Amino acid sequence: MVEIATIATFLIAALASLFMAWAIGAGSSGSTPFAPAVGANAISVMRAGFLVGILGFAGAVLQGANVSEAVGTELIDGVVLSPGAATIALIIAAALVAIGVFAGYPIATAFTVTGAVIGVGIAMGGDPAWAKYAEIATLWILTPFVGGGLAYAIARLLRAEPIAEEALIVVLAAFVGVLVANIEFAVLGGGGGDGASIAQAVSGPIPGPELVGVVVATLVMAALWALVIGYDLRNGLENGERHFLLVLGGLVAFSAGGSQVGLAIGPLIPLSGDVGLPLLALLVGGGFGLLLGSWTGAPRMIKAISQDYSSLGPRRSIAALIPSFIIAQAAVLYGIPVSFNEIIVSAIIGSGYAAASGSGGVSGRKMLFTVLAWIGSLAGSVIISYVGFTAFSFVF
Repeated sequence: MVEIATIATFLIAALASLFMAWAIGAGSSGSTPFAPAVGANAISVMRAGFLVGILGFAGAVLQGANVSEAVGTELIDGVVLSPGAATIALIIAAALVAIGVFAGYPIATAFTVTGAVIGVGIAMGGDPAWAKYAEIATLWILTPFVGGGLAYAIARLLRAEPIAEEALIVVLAAFVGVLVANIEFAVLGGGGGDGASIAQAVSGPIPGPELVGVVVATLVMAALWALVIGYDLRNGLENGERHFLLVLGGLVAFSAGGSQVGLAIGPLIPLSGDVGLPLLALLVGGGFGLLLGSWTGAPRMIKAISQDYSSLGPRRSIAALIPSFIIAQAAVLYGIPVSFNEIIVSAIIGSGYAAASGSGGVSGRKMLFTVLAWIGSLAGSVIISYVGFTAFSFVF
């Protein structure tokens, strides 16, 4: 029988996790996916907040396992987070993110949660997981260059005079279809703990080796995406671009849920076994917290990102969301906590510099404060969490 004290401790940590999920939904995962679409006047702020909540919940349940397990078990070697450590880490990280939400600056949630877990883990006597840190740092450092660079290249292509814009949009739609066909979903796996992609799931009836079936299924999905978007473009280029932009925003919102829910519930994983809760239950609870945050707090940050960072049009918004989707799914696949603020803001800057003016309306002062907030959130969360747990241990 589970002890009452164990259940009570878990409930306290779960409340801290729910608060963290709300802060994430109101901040990074709730605001960034549809910010370019709002900036391009493709959707209203309130509708964007509503949709991102639903899609984020779905992504959390279907794709949230990898990052959750990484945050909960792979950031510190030699120790398992105690209930007190998990609670302190979640409260400190959530408080820092909430400050960013209400101050109007996009604090990087991945930085604060990662730093908080590392801080309490070291305070418990654990060893730094240097191999995992190298993996995380590689993605964090490459994100601005890869995301911004791809966004810039796509935006420049869409502005190129010799190439028809409609043809480029159709090609981009086919490329997105290839990506969607090959992202993994836990529910499509064979029950062994590994997920499977849509292309793998539907390739069974196709004769020949599995790889051939996956390739055929991928090409079919790419062709379907190209046909649907191409047909829509025939009814007007601008309307077709806006519809494609909304689809991309939805994909990024779904990916945000799959990545960001791990930042909220990851520290609970070492504790869930004590009370008999499966990972799926944690994912559903975390997804619900993301949904609440998106519905109640995201509109403020959506407005801040869409209007303060760049004056976006449909083409530059499309250019920003495609690399954002790619990076987000790579992070989900490899179980790396990643900041959606960093992903989206980098892509917005890249697409913004492809504008004729050379700067695309990007505020250099805003960017500077944002980068400083990112660095400060990582360093501050490590220090504050270490000191907080040390003081907690000394008192109790």
